Amino acid sequence: MEKAKFQIGDLLPLSLTIVVAGIGMAYGLSVLADVRDDMTATTAEYNATADTITAVAKFPSKLGLIVTVIVAAVLIGILVRYLMVR
Repeated sequence: MEKAKFQIGDLLPLSLTIVVAGIGMAYGLSVLADVRDDMTATTAEYNATADTITAVAKFPSKLGLIVTVIVAAVLIGILVRYLMVR
């Protein structure tokens, strides 16, 4: 079994994935808000849509933490690999 090799180049695909996910969530939240606005405020569908918007809206606020953890994991992997070779 071959060991995983970490490189700085691994950060670019990860960062692009995070950007695309953020854009997708922004458009998704916009669509959900439009759907919610078309419903009567006292229905179960309106409440379900509002709850979904509230739940999904919490994820983008955590993107900074997620990016920090990914970058730290890649850098730690590079350092460990470098120090193990020495």
